[in-house]
Formats: sequence, C-alpha cells, structure tokens
Amino acid sequence: MNTNFADALQARTHDVLDHCTRCGRCFEVCPMPAPAGLSEHVGADVVGGVLDIIRGGSGTPAAERWAQVCSGSGHCIPACPESVNPRFMLALTRVAIQRRATAAEQRAKGSAAFANMGRGVRVLSRMQLPAEVLRGFRDVDYAAAPPDVVFYTGCNVLKTPHIVLLSLDILDALGVTYRVMGGPGDCCGVLQFRAGDFDAAGRIAYRTTDRFAATGAAKVLAWCPTCTIQIGENVLPGRSHDSAKPAYDYEAFVVYLASQLDRLRPLLRNRVNKRVGLHEHPGVTGVFESAIRILKAIPGLEYVELEQTRAGYMCNTLQPLPAFKREMHRTLLEAAAAAKVDALAGVYHACHRELCSHEIDWPFAVVNFLELIGESMGITREDQFKRLKKMQDTDAILAEVTDLVAQHGLSLEEVRAVIEKDLLGEQPLALKRSDVARGTTSAPG
Repeated sequence: MNTNFADALQARTHDVLDHCTRCGRCFEVCPMPAPAGLSEHVGADVVGGVLDIIRGGSGTPAAERWAQVCSGSGHCIPACPESVNPRFMLALTRVAIQRRATAAEQRAKGSAAFANMGRGVRVLSRMQLPAEVLRGFRDVDYAAAPPDVVFYTGCNVLKTPHIVLLSLDILDALGVTYRVMGGPGDCCGVLQFRAGDFDAAGRIAYRTTDRFAATGAAKVLAWCPTCTIQIGENVLPGRSHDSAKPAYDYEAFVVYLASQLDRLRPLLRNRVNKRVGLHEHPGVTGVFESAIRILKAIPGLEYVELEQTRAGYMCNTLQPLPAFKREMHRTLLEAAAAAKVDALAGVYHACHRELCSHEIDWPFAVVNFLELIGESMGITREDQFKRLKKMQDTDAILAEVTDLVAQHGLSLEEVRAVIEKDLLGEQPLALKRSDVARGTTSAPG
C-alpha cells in the first residue's frame, strides 16, 4: 500500500517522540547555540521545548530559536545515544511552527519561494549558456538502456552551470553512463516542506523520486546538499514500507567520485602546481573528506589545511545568523591569505556564489574544486557566473549578456532584477573596495 507524505511524516514524528529521552546531547554538540545567544540554556530543557512544539504545543522561546537557526551541520546525528536524527527532529519543529498558519498561507508561502527560486535559476542559467547546452541538462530518455547513474543537479546549481558541466565531463571521461535530472521540474520539494505544505511537498518529491526509478539506474548521485538531506532524510525513509519504494542507492556525487579515484587517478595527467585550501562544511557525511582525497591525488597540487569554523551544510544555511556568516567568511579569507594559497576551493554552489567575488580583493583565486580536477585532466569550463559578478555593475553585465538574453527571449526588466537580487545582491560579506562594495544582503537559495 502506498503511503502519502503526510502520513509518513506523522509516523516518523511519533517515532521521534517515542525515542527521544531529552538527554540534551544534540544541543551540547551543536555549533549554533553560541552564535544564537543560547549558550546559557540547559540542553535537556531546550530539547523538551522542541518536543512540545512537535506535539503541537507552544514550546519555549529557546527551543523555537534553536530550531530556526539550525544550519544542518549534522554533528548531532552521531551524538544521539538513542539513534534519533536530531536534524530531522528540528526540521519537524520548524515545520510545526509553519503549520500554525492556515493551509492557504502555507501554500502561498511555498509557492512564492518556489517561484522566486525558479526565476533565479531560469534567468541566471540562460544568461550564461546557449539553448543547445541547456537542453543537455534535461536529457532524460527513458526509452534508452538504463544508465549507470542519474546525475541529480537539484535546482540552484544551475545558477553556476560550469559546476554541472565539469561534473558531466568527469563522468564522460570515466566512461560512466548517466541521465541528467534537476531544475524546478525535478524539485526535491524542500521549499513546500519548509512552508508546511505537505500536500505539495509530497507530490513534488514523490514524483521526482519515482522519475529517478523510471530511468532504471541503480544509483542516483545528488549534487546539492539540500536535496541530499531533503530526499535522503525527509522523503525516502518514509517510503521504507511503501510498495512504490524506489530501488536505487542515493549518494552524494562527491562521495561517489572519490569511490572512483582508482579510475580517476590515471586521468589526472597534468600537474597543477598550486597551494590549495578548501572551504569546508559538515552536514553530508563524507563529502569534504572525499574532496580532500581527490585534491591530494592531483599531481603537483599542495593541499593546505585551513583554520575555519565548520558549521552548516552550505553557506546559505547560515542565513538566520547573518553576522555569524559574515565573520565565518572573513576569517576564512584571512586564513587563506595567511596560508599563502594560490586558490581557495569550495565544493557547493551556494558557497561559490557568495564567495567568488572576493577574488577581487584577495591574492588568490576562488574556485570550485572541480575546476582543479578539470585542469589536471585538460578540461576547462569557464566560470561565467564569477566573471559576471566580478564586474559589479548591472549595466555592464547586461551589455555582456545581450546576445543570450535575446536568444532565450528574456525580458530585460526581469534580467535586471535578477542581476540585482540573485547575482550582485548575494554578497553577505561586503567587498573591501569602496568602489565595488554593494552591501551585506544575501538572497535565499
């Protein structure tokens, strides 16, 4: 019998409530209470408030605050002695808070967030790539032989499409067959889930996961950590007793790539004579350990361990604490400069969007780590997003992308709005130079 999303969540909610003992260990290992001003609170009391909110009660201000600033770091998961997933528990808490609103308000909030995300993805991807390249991101041919893997982009990485292109170039070089899925049409449903709209979240997520299964691939490789957690923790576990349970493994792309290192290593033919530091986040198990293993396999590359705060699963998960995020970025850039790196490499797309323009101010490049792999393999994909963002001028960017805007039939007014909000406006830490600094706002996604 098929289980709908709301029923599955309810059953898993009861499981959390039955097994959590309020020991407070999850609160104690969490990196967020201190920057959120919650250090003086007792973990057991805060967790008790969390459970009360999940049950439909009012909880406590500290419990609500903790849930809202959760950045998904995941330190709490192995710390729980009862094998409860506290990250999922806090997701349920945030959802319970949202569901205090009416159903209509939940739908409207989820729909507005989805529309905003979709506009940014659609416009920014088309500002950088011609139509024939973008069509390759929607290459899902169920009539063909089952691929080895599905490469699941999620939505927002398409704002920085060179990351996707490099991922596919590497899979091609490894001889891995794949289907590409992603974009708003293959959403994970996280925006509707966050708004408390379970009907829409379940419909979207189940459709996407069923489409994965329809390809016949034995493995789905997820790029985006938001999608990895949403589908891997919030969706698929609820289908464990579902007759339509998808029959594939769900894995982070970077972890998979490291598992193929013996095959990848012979392809790393060119020396990359650079000192490289890595911008790290916990959250998705094994991703950054895998990225480091791969970087160390690149001939000529000197990997440098950087002092940095490791919180959140991606930079945009720190948005509830903007001052904390700005300080994280500042200390990271200072650590990279002190280490005299040639390149500060990141893994995830949201981090890259927020950090890449700092290349203007600092004596090192800001790159995605796949660019270094590509350099060693002899593969180059220009980072158009960074090139445009470094211009720091809306009119100059518009002039640069005129041909692509016309090719895709985009509205100049819409493109201008996206440049201001999603390209230049996403700058948590202001640039140093007064002639290019554009404030400290940060757009979601």
